[in-house]
Amino acid sequence: MSGKAVTPSKAVLRTRSARFEPPEIAYALRAGGERKATYEHSFAIRFTHWLNAIALFVMAGSGLRIYLAFPAFGDKLPPHDFFVFPGRYTIGGWLGGALQWHFTFMWLFMASGLVYVFYQLITGTWRQVIFAPRDVRRVWPMFRHYFLFGPKPEQSESYNSLQKLAYTSTILFGVLSTITGLILYKSAQLSFLIPLFGGYRSVRILHFLSLLGFLAFVAGHIVMVIAHGWNNFQSMLTGWNFKPEYTKIQSTETEAEDE
Repeated sequence: MSGKAVTPSKAVLRTRSARFEPPEIAYALRAGGERKATYEHSFAIRFTHWLNAIALFVMAGSGLRIYLAFPAFGDKLPPHDFFVFPGRYTIGGWLGGALQWHFTFMWLFMASGLVYVFYQLITGTWRQVIFAPRDVRRVWPMFRHYFLFGPKPEQSESYNSLQKLAYTSTILFGVLSTITGLILYKSAQLSFLIPLFGGYRSVRILHFLSLLGFLAFVAGHIVMVIAHGWNNFQSMLTGWNFKPEYTKIQSTETEAEDE
């Protein structure tokens, strides 16, 4: 390879490690072969990410408005509410309006979620995202770094163990919220599923817990984004990370064609 700069379209880094085999990652080079930037997120990942963010925001706001119509999980005898918060922070204005918002974005949320999952399976990038047993011992050092200002562990993959745990959890929350939401939406048609979840009341509780799980993920996700800085954030806008934090690659195969 010559010392000339190579454009991203003319250089490909194929990474194979003992832990995962992600697909080819395009990258740009400086003179001398030094990596300058990594193309981390494809358009499909970025599109579904922001679409899911919008859908989740609307569904959370409208879902809380729906909850206010019956803010309890018992029989309300005696008529005590479980938790009530100001309706001005919800979406929909009233029960009927909230249901329309919720059902509209429900299909958008499900469609973008399915596209994201199938894309990960087809391309093989799920290996970089899904939490595995080998990641357990690395969770505490990353948690201490993010939330307790501890030392930063060395990162050898595009997603660290805590990020994997967070993303895997959101997939599980998505499955739980979708199933329980469909049961609440079509209770008569899906009545055979209600006993499997312990009754209609339990379905409501599980649906509400999935919302709390999403809210916890969003809070932690924002902390991670702030901790990693602008380069990490812009990679979800443009796809390119100009200062990738993962540094150790066990084996690489570089194919480049000079101009």
